[in-house]
Amino acid sequence: MAGGVGSRFWPVSTTEFPKQFHDMLGSGETLIQKTFSRLSKLIPIENILILTNERYYALVLEQLPQVQPDQVVLEPAMRNTAPCILYASLKIKKKNPNAVMVVAPSDHWIEDEVAFTQNLQQCFDFCEQENALLTLGIQPTFPNTGFGYIEFDKTDSSPIKKVNQFREKPDYETAKHFLEQGNFLWNGGIFIWSVQAITSAFDQFQPELNRLFLKGENVYNSPNEVAFIQEYYPQAENISIDYAILEKAANVYVLPATFDWNDLGTWGSLHEKLDKDAQNNAVINATVILENASNNIIRSEGKKLVIVDGLDDFIIVDKGDVLLIYPKGKEQDIKRITALANSL
Repeated sequence: MAGGVGSRFWPVSTTEFPKQFHDMLGSGETLIQKTFSRLSKLIPIENILILTNERYYALVLEQLPQVQPDQVVLEPAMRNTAPCILYASLKIKKKNPNAVMVVAPSDHWIEDEVAFTQNLQQCFDFCEQENALLTLGIQPTFPNTGFGYIEFDKTDSSPIKKVNQFREKPDYETAKHFLEQGNFLWNGGIFIWSVQAITSAFDQFQPELNRLFLKGENVYNSPNEVAFIQEYYPQAENISIDYAILEKAANVYVLPATFDWNDLGTWGSLHEKLDKDAQNNAVINATVILENASNNIIRSEGKKLVIVDGLDDFIIVDKGDVLLIYPKGKEQDIKRITALANSL
């Protein structure tokens, strides 16, 4: 899934050029390129579909020249994760009714790709045998209030565990309580299931949405698909897969992941994963002189010289005609600031 805007990474991430198409980590690869490479270690390249908004079609083909145009599945309107997952599932099911699929966001950071591949293979094996909706749960390392949580059955001794319920993003005290319980995982948004299991779930829990997309059953993977999607996709409800299916279904399971993970959703989360100096400053694409400065993330264009004195825990980003100097502790407000800036 590569259709998000990533507004909390403004001014680098914009509607025209969102974060998944940027080299956010300074690794030489963009986030979508890293995700594609990671998945292709287990999945044949020709079997990978990229779900994105139609405005990013050219960007996807430019950054992933190894894919064919028909592997880029275009959304004419932003409708959250449930509609795009149903759309892709029906396309895959028409090609192979016995397929097992993984749904993965394009903008996550995963360092141990060997462990990721092993976990993913374990999930595929399970879903080939079971009528299961499976997710990879991330072992929490601190009481994060920015993620949803998955509560699993602590009496279940199996490697893949039955999910009791999904929990909304908690406040700090609730998050601390979750960690103390020992049977809560972060919801990383990576899902594995057979196309039979997920389409049956949509039929049961989202019958109206399911009927809408089944109107195109005869045209999927044909030249007439584009016209159908242009007409009907904007009619779909704007709803996440969590609300639409996972919070309702009884056959939901979780595998506690054995790899480190970060959703790279904010400048602060990016700061955690970058190399830092002795004062915990992370610098991307800049030349810096830092005095009395600590815990900052600094990014510029063209190795610009950036001089900072007396700032602690700030986001400093120079991009084009925008200079952002903003407290890291208020980074959740950047989405609101972006809207204000776009209105000027």
